Order: sequence, then C-alpha cells, then structure tokens
Amino acid sequence: MSEPPVPVVLAGAHGHGRSHLRNVRALAEEGLVRLVGVCDRVPLPASELADHPGAEQGPDLGDLLRRTGAAATILCTPIHTHLPLARTALDAGSHLLLEKPPAATAAEFRALREAVDASGLACQVGFQSLGSAAIGAVRSLIADGAVGEVRGIGGAGTWVRTSEYYARAEWAGRRRLGGVDVVDGALTNPFAHAVATALAVAGAQRETAEDVELELFHAHEIESDDTSCMRLRTREGVPVSIAVTLCAATHRPPRLVVHGDAGRITLFYTLDEVRLERPGREPETGVHPRTDLLRNLVAHLRGEAPLLVPPEETAGFTAVLDAVRRAPAPLPIPPGMQRVTGADGGVQRVVEGVDDLVALSAERVALFSELAAPWAVPGAAGAGAAGRAGAASDAGGG
Repeated sequence: MSEPPVPVVLAGAHGHGRSHLRNVRALAEEGLVRLVGVCDRVPLPASELADHPGAEQGPDLGDLLRRTGAAATILCTPIHTHLPLARTALDAGSHLLLEKPPAATAAEFRALREAVDASGLACQVGFQSLGSAAIGAVRSLIADGAVGEVRGIGGAGTWVRTSEYYARAEWAGRRRLGGVDVVDGALTNPFAHAVATALAVAGAQRETAEDVELELFHAHEIESDDTSCMRLRTREGVPVSIAVTLCAATHRPPRLVVHGDAGRITLFYTLDEVRLERPGREPETGVHPRTDLLRNLVAHLRGEAPLLVPPEETAGFTAVLDAVRRAPAPLPIPPGMQRVTGADGGVQRVVEGVDDLVALSAERVALFSELAAPWAVPGAAGAGAAGRAGAASDAGGG
C-alpha cells in the first residue's frame, strides 16, 4: 500500500520561495507531498494555489501549523528569522527543510542544533548542491589518487547582480538590521554553496576552522560584501580558498578546482559536472545526478534514506559565516576602479579586472591582496590591510 503524501507548509512564498512552490507542485504530482498551507505577510493570489486545493494562507506560522497539522515545514524566510521560525515549527511537531544559511550566527546555529536534537524531528538544510552525486565522484577520484596528493582547493564565482538585487528586501546586503545579525554577504548567501561544497569536497564540512582569512569589499552601496575572498586550512593542512563577486563583467558558472601534484579536478557545482585533467591524457568529463532535498526529506521520513544535509553537515560553513560576521566591515572599492552602467533591473557595477582576479585566485588558492588587486593592496585608496580579517580562535563558537 502506497504511503500518503506528506502535508507541507511553505513559509516564505515570494522571491526564492517561488522555486520551492514549483518544486512542491512537482512532487505533489508524484503523490509525495501535499501543500496544506502558505505562510507569508503578503498572501499569494488564489491563481498561484489553483493546483493545491484546500491550501490555507496566513501570516502566523504557529497558527497555520496548528490549523493544518503539517508534518513538514519549508522555511524560505530571511536569514535572521530562521532560528525563531525553526523553533516554532519544531514546537508544532513539524520536520524542517531550512533554507541556507541555517542561522545568522554560530550561537544561533548551536541553538538550532539543540532544538532539533531535543525535538527528535528531522532538519534538512537547503544546500541543494550537497545533494549532488558529483561531490562523491570528486571525493572518490581524490581517494583513488587520480590527481596525486591534493595541494589545495580553489573556488571561483563571477555573477552579475544589479542594484535591484539589493533593493528587493530590507535585509538584502545588510550585516545587521534592527540590532539583529543578518550577514547577507556574497560568501554567506549567494555563494554560500561555493563555501559549503568546497568544504564537503575537502571532507571538512563538519570542521570549525580556527583561522579564516577574509578579504571583504563592496562596490554596491551596501554594508555587506559583494566582492570577497576567504581561505582556511583543513585539519590535514589543505588550503581551501573561495573568491567571488557579484560585480563581474560576465556571468559564469561557479567552479571549484582541486589541485593535485598529478592533475586537477574541476567541479562546476551548479551543473553537477566533474572534469578530470591529467598531463598526457585527454580530459574526462562527467555529469552526475542530483537528489532534490525535499524528496530526500520525504524519503527519510518514510525510513527509506538518511538525510543528505542535516545541520551537522553545515558546521564548517557556519564557522566561515561567523568569521565574516565578526570581521571588520567590508571596505568600499574606489569609484575609479569600477564601471557603472544602467541596466535592466537597476544599476550594474563592474569591478575592473575582477573576473580575471577571481579566476587567478582559484588557480593559485590565493587572496586578492596576494594577487596585487589594486583595491586590496595596502596603501591603495579606499582599501588596505584592514580589508583582511582573520577569524578569532572561537570561530564556530558564537
């Protein structure tokens, strides 16, 4: 006899929440889930819920969960609301699919884990890239010695975001809002997958690094970072760096490069594509399947599979996030070092040469200042050594 669909509430239905709504619709067609409620301050028009007869709406998550008896809650709300709303869902006996980042601080992350453990319920963190079999493929290649000894892992992300990206919500591009930590920066939100996936490839996703080197900058008129790099070392001493920007000239798929002394592996994590390159051989490329995290949560609730991304799998990422939170404020990139143009959807800012610098960082596992970025070199106008922020020894501790 087939299992009944899992009743689900979606909290946060606008913006990225619409992708969750589409996914719920697809899984509902398979009989895996049933949308019973949508929680948002701005209700969805009835036309968008036409495929979900009987689904209720309301701005109060606790009330909605009591009325619907939802067995699972998808939380796609602003970062600083994750912990209180997660507690509300857990208190109502509802399992969680919690969007990344799981929490805004290391202390909140600890509190989240404690609440999940005390509830006995499941919590899946929405790092969708961690559901990809490509990560396991890369780790198998490393374990098999395909590229020899790993010397470092470098990540590169060059995306284009206009001023409209930051105008979409009051918390966008903020470090704090109303006295509460938000930490909505390039490394911690849009490129959070780059950090989390790099740590997973390195086998360091549960480690809380004691020293995280950071260089945080912004070209947009925001208080958080839009052009940033970080580097840490795993317990085995392997350096892992990520360099990213939302002020690129060209939007490209982000990538991670595993540098070995006998070759290299490139993972395009948004494409689930793995490329193995070794001297004297033709490159080998493969595309791997990805498991949807809500599908996996349903399978877990039915006793058919372990959770792919429980909170403990994101401890390493949260240590990086907390280092960013505690770092000095990002430094502005001087106007003379960026190009500003009008664009559909707002003002586009392009940091001169940043596309090449991000790529070079991944190749050398290096920080911007080590690559002589003019806005990151000590003494350059508007930049300086203060742009480099080391995490204190309590990284991951709040």
